[in-house]
Amino acid sequence: MVTSAPSRSEESSPPSPAEQPEPPEPPEPAERSGLAEQPESESESESEEPPVRRPRLLLPALVLLAFVPPMGIDMYLPAFPRIADEFRTDPSGVQLTLTAFVIGLALGQLVLGPLSDRYGRRLLILAGTAVCAASAAACAFAPTLETLTALRFVMGFSAAAGVVVGRAVISDTAQGPAAARMFGILMALSGIAPITAPLIGGVVTSAAGWRAVWYTLAVGLLLTLLVALVGVPESLPPERRHAGGLRATLATARSLLTDRVYLGYTFAFGFGFAALFCYIAASPFFLQYVLGLSVRQAAVAFAAGALLATLSSAVNARVVGRGASPAILLRIGLAIMLATTGGLLAATLAGQLDRAVAVALLPFFVGLGMIMGNATALAIQRVPKAAGSGSAVLGTLQGVLAAVAAPLMGLGGRNNAIALFLGMTICVTIACLALLLTRANQQNAA
Repeated sequence: MVTSAPSRSEESSPPSPAEQPEPPEPPEPAERSGLAEQPESESESESEEPPVRRPRLLLPALVLLAFVPPMGIDMYLPAFPRIADEFRTDPSGVQLTLTAFVIGLALGQLVLGPLSDRYGRRLLILAGTAVCAASAAACAFAPTLETLTALRFVMGFSAAAGVVVGRAVISDTAQGPAAARMFGILMALSGIAPITAPLIGGVVTSAAGWRAVWYTLAVGLLLTLLVALVGVPESLPPERRHAGGLRATLATARSLLTDRVYLGYTFAFGFGFAALFCYIAASPFFLQYVLGLSVRQAAVAFAAGALLATLSSAVNARVVGRGASPAILLRIGLAIMLATTGGLLAATLAGQLDRAVAVALLPFFVGLGMIMGNATALAIQRVPKAAGSGSAVLGTLQGVLAAVAAPLMGLGGRNNAIALFLGMTICVTIACLALLLTRANQQNAA
């Protein structure tokens, strides 16, 4: 790249008389002058091409890191009734352990995202994964519900490192459609976790009790740490890091929160995920008490939805890779989700909800697979110079909305699905309305 510059500068500036006796040596000074002139155009090249190569194990490592939150959430869902019985609490009490994890995940992203912009990506990913493994193992020894809840917060906070910093690594190494495709592949592959987590959790809970779930998670996290140690390079070189303290962080946050397009895609992502989390929080009781499924049957039903979301994400990534518009696919996905949740809410209010009608929930997961990768890529590509902070805001909103949704799903009790489908419909409606921000801004730009 720099090798073409010396020949031009050599032609435009003839050698001085002192340099003429030694004609072979001018190319070397010319190369140096080319490097010296590079910082003047650095701002242009910095935004056009990422400076870091993608090693072969990067994507597998990022997929395993993306596994951590869904595994930490979904694996112990089949054990909710047993945890409630052991600690003598109601569904909302058990769901607070889920809320604690999500709050920790949200706060962790808010803190660790900007830190990664300042100190780099790799160290935060490795340290966070190690702490997450230790806290998962500690959950197996929790003597009370309060202790379990506190440990879940620590687990969520540390798990945020792999999520928020992992998204920033993608932004460091890919841009535009390539980033959207990579996010889509990541979402598709990471969809394996929600499929396998409840199945594994159901088997482990049935065979060895709910505490054994945490041993299984700890082992998986240690394996993830080893892969990340080998496969995740430092994707943010020192010259691209943001120095500065709280003032610089607040300035970056201010610029993010005033970008209407970024906010539109971020809200679409956050409320779309909140709709999913309404289902996640309520599914153990919805599937086992409303629909009358066993623990293992409920795990299979939950996995079926996750499988559809994974297949949808894979197809979405392939279509985007062939030139389809991520923004259009995002709108189609949200329309499918809104039609599905609205129809099931109407059926529930009419007293027509049964197992056959509940099958109509499956298209919701098809739409979900179309929005997660696209909304993430569209939001973060708006802020390429603050990818860590942009990812942090995205993940924090996701976590806050999920934390609010989880305990609300328990208000309807074990045998009622109205709160579930009402919450899902409201969240998807807000996600659809959020896209008006991006539309208005695009019209103004045109």
